[in-house]
Amino acid sequence: MDASSLDISVSAQPIEVRFGDGETKVFTSAFRIGRTATCEICIANGFVSRVHARVSPEGEGWRVTDLNSSNGIFWQGSRVESVFVASSEVVRLGVEGPELSFRVQEKPTPVARPLQAVPDSTGNVQPGDMEAYVKRYFREPAEGEAVGEHTRYIRMAFAQVQTQQKKVHSRQKGILLGAIGGLALIGLLIGAYAFRLQREGRHQRELARNLFYAMKSLDVEIASAEQAALIADPAKGMATVARYEGRRKEMQQNYDQFLATLHIYDTKSTEQHRLILRVARIFGECELDMPPDFENEVMRYINMWRSTGRFARDIQTAKDKGFTRSIPDALLNRGLPVQFFYLAMQESDFDPYRSGPMTRKGYAKGMWQFIPETAVKYGLHLGPLVDLGRADPGDERDHAERATEAATRYIQTLYSTDAQASGLLVMACYNWGEGQVLPLVRSMPQNPRERNFWKLLSNHRNQIPQETYDYVFYITSAAVIGENPRLFGFDFDNPLEGSH
Repeated sequence: MDASSLDISVSAQPIEVRFGDGETKVFTSAFRIGRTATCEICIANGFVSRVHARVSPEGEGWRVTDLNSSNGIFWQGSRVESVFVASSEVVRLGVEGPELSFRVQEKPTPVARPLQAVPDSTGNVQPGDMEAYVKRYFREPAEGEAVGEHTRYIRMAFAQVQTQQKKVHSRQKGILLGAIGGLALIGLLIGAYAFRLQREGRHQRELARNLFYAMKSLDVEIASAEQAALIADPAKGMATVARYEGRRKEMQQNYDQFLATLHIYDTKSTEQHRLILRVARIFGECELDMPPDFENEVMRYINMWRSTGRFARDIQTAKDKGFTRSIPDALLNRGLPVQFFYLAMQESDFDPYRSGPMTRKGYAKGMWQFIPETAVKYGLHLGPLVDLGRADPGDERDHAERATEAATRYIQTLYSTDAQASGLLVMACYNWGEGQVLPLVRSMPQNPRERNFWKLLSNHRNQIPQETYDYVFYITSAAVIGENPRLFGFDFDNPLEGSH
């Protein structure tokens, strides 16, 4: 029956929303949900974006739409762009955020117009409405329906004929259908089981992926809170950081359980493969989204390290000067991965007095190769030989401890802003941030799911300078080697052992 045969019109009904500790609101027009007070439903929660979602009437129901939030909206365990509420639905803000219950208020029951042809007092139907005739005498009777004797006998006779016909057909086809049906059932069960496993596997991967990017969003919050704590109220700020880190630890445990279920770090895979996955994760990239050629590319740069004596020489230099302890300690104090240690190795081979080539912004100097402008921004004093490409005792860029402190602050700033907790994006921005790379990074959406190194490679590979591409892969491959140098033919152990 179509809408034109109804005696009432169709319109959207008010929607009731239950959230928080049982608070309920009813809306008759579109409204927003978010963390700011300007939203009609305001929820103070770390998983909720400032303006997270919009709810608006649509047809006979309402639609809940994600407004490009960091943590998304979830329905029945999966992240979705929108949810249509026809009667009632439960939607979660973020993979582990607050739940909201939506219920569309009931509408009056539609009343159908009667059929055009109606049996007369003798039980006969007037010609011209065969459809009505068939519906009256040959359909299944509704429960409790009152019918005349004439109608009842016709229905009984029709049912008896159907039963006899079914018995004849069943005898004729029984043997053949039994054999075929048995085989088909077995095949169907096997196919259904395989499909179920495949579907559950995809669902588990998507949940794990959503949880990972929720963790990265929280990492951005933690890094921002740490920076704010040092500037404003250290005690209050660090209490906030501690609360975030507790939540982060719980999420990490849940994510590890997902990976175990999915066998991502399967013992059947090579140790090199597992190390590359682990380092990518340490640097803030999701193992589940790793491009298929990334591992081969890392191995190519590992072989470049192995073809020279540079890696062993640099590690020995760092050990002799105490950098294998001082640099990781400075990074840990900023909540950063200690593997950024290898960024200094790529910049200067751990030479505190290294002077780079002249650039349009002056000479880059020191172990972390600061250009003058960035050095001043992060509190380093320039020396009298700033315009000469040589060591300068009066330049704090050549002071290893002070330059390391400034470098970790700079890395933390990139990590919590432009790089959105992607360590590989941090490297790219550090190498050529104000040239071609930073504009590319800032053109991507500002959330870890859409702004990470995998996305940069996918969307802008041809625009990334080769120097920056090499830079990122040299550091990443060095970090992989550093996790287990003996595996790659070096005769020493992890230089950062004990600093993780």
